[in-house]
Amino acid sequence: MSKTLIIIPTYNEIENLPRMIPALESLNLGLEILVVDDGSPDGTGAWVRGQQASKPHLHLIERSGKQGLGSAYVRGFRYALEKNYDYVFEMDADFSHDPAYIADFLEAIRDADLVIGSRYINGVNVVNWPMSRLLLSYFANMYARWITGMPVRDATGGFKCFRVSALRRLDLDAISSGGYSFQIEVNYKLWKKGCRLQEIPIIFKDRTAGTSKMSGGIIREALFLLVRLRLGGGR
Repeated sequence: MSKTLIIIPTYNEIENLPRMIPALESLNLGLEILVVDDGSPDGTGAWVRGQQASKPHLHLIERSGKQGLGSAYVRGFRYALEKNYDYVFEMDADFSHDPAYIADFLEAIRDADLVIGSRYINGVNVVNWPMSRLLLSYFANMYARWITGMPVRDATGGFKCFRVSALRRLDLDAISSGGYSFQIEVNYKLWKKGCRLQEIPIIFKDRTAGTSKMSGGIIREALFLLVRLRLGGGR
């Protein structure tokens, strides 16, 4: 049996996580779940600790203070490498990433090293975003594809499945970007190392509970990263 880990970074997700964990469990896919919580003042980490006695498949890493999405995933990747999982997912806690797609990812990863849930491979599949944010995301992804040559339509998407054998090829110490930038950087470096990237269509629905962590600074960071990657290659 393959071992699959779902990494869910959290900061103030007490409105969503108590619904997301049962939703993942209901899939009956033998998934293990790692919550990487950045000291949520709303009690997210404490809620996970309270669940662990009855849920041996639920794991928790608690960090002091808000350290960012990229470093949370890197910490989760290290955990997956240490524990010898076969597949690792990135996933949000807020149901913008529908757990129902996980079976599709696990099917696609049989012939890939990284599977990306794409909002843009079949038109535009985003629900409840303001037009300004949608256009910014769409054209940022077009720009990413143009400047890097990477054959990915949704380079900033955060619903992904990796083979752990592919993650072992990354220098995790050299990854320092966060947010959208983190997603682009990891995709690009794996692609440059010859890993097989595949996109599958998903419908992205903006969160209905909790607060978005997106900001203009995150977008600007991603655009500057693209130039750095193009000049520096995929090391």
